[in-house]
Amino acid sequence: MKTKFLVCFSFFFFLFAMSSNAQQPRQPAASVSGTSAASAPIKTNPLTPEEQSVILRKATERPFTGKYTKFNGKGVYTCKYCDAILFRSTDKFASECGWPSFDAAIPGAVKQTPDADGQRMEITCARCGGHLGHVFVGERFTPKNTRYCVNSISMNFVPADKMKVEKAYFAAGCFWGVQYFLERAKGVVTTTVGYMGGKTRKPTYKEVCSHTTGHAETVEVVYDPLQISFEELAKLFFEIHDPAQVDHQGPDIGDQYRGEIFYVDDAQKTTAEKLIQILDANGMKVATKLDSAGAFTFWKAEDYHQFYYDKNGKKPYCHFYTKRF
Repeated sequence: MKTKFLVCFSFFFFLFAMSSNAQQPRQPAASVSGTSAASAPIKTNPLTPEEQSVILRKATERPFTGKYTKFNGKGVYTCKYCDAILFRSTDKFASECGWPSFDAAIPGAVKQTPDADGQRMEITCARCGGHLGHVFVGERFTPKNTRYCVNSISMNFVPADKMKVEKAYFAAGCFWGVQYFLERAKGVVTTTVGYMGGKTRKPTYKEVCSHTTGHAETVEVVYDPLQISFEELAKLFFEIHDPAQVDHQGPDIGDQYRGEIFYVDDAQKTTAEKLIQILDANGMKVATKLDSAGAFTFWKAEDYHQFYYDKNGKKPYCHFYTKRF
């Protein structure tokens, strides 16, 4: 009986210490001019007293009580305080630790900061500073060897068909290298390589390489507009390949390797035109084509092309980052 009392007392003392010694998350950023999604004013949501204790004062919800601990819906998990997309359901796994566990986060969405005692690594929303939980490495639950241990109360779940995301389509040579760089950009939810811009329905890689389909190797980017803007993605696109090359990129030659942006609306088109004008003014003869995504169908490429470099442990051979803006 005495042992049980000491265990309970220690547990609740730990929760109290977590709450009372915590720092407040950073305040929403002030409004500034510019195109960066991160620089826009942050709109936060009202929180209940219980949510405030965890998200603002860094308390910890009791294990095995959170609504998402054993939840397996398909979609994304967002910050309850500011709606930024934090985790994908495909990265969630059962760790039996008592809290939802993920082995990866959306690039740039989660900030890591050592606890005051230096023993653990706290994770917070990179956009609003709201407390999420802690991250642990070396436990070997999954091949990624990382566990983001997150309070359910710090998140909302958004089903795949209701995600508030936007899309962009970029062609810049071999889609292996383009995907490698774009998937790592902050706020990118997912990327898919495929074929676009031609007339052949459901083309195969062999058909595209025959130069008879008119398709370009293209990467579809699904991103969170709260964390990254189309302009930031487009700048990265121009900085990971040579936009002056025509129908080839590095050693890869053929019309399927052309540079092209398939814009989804007039705003994306205007942004792309502006960036091309900047590069032209700097002496670069940009060959990048602009076409409406609405005029074409994006055809997903074969599975072995998806995340090629990640699956094979290699790095791009014809795509390199060069700052141009």
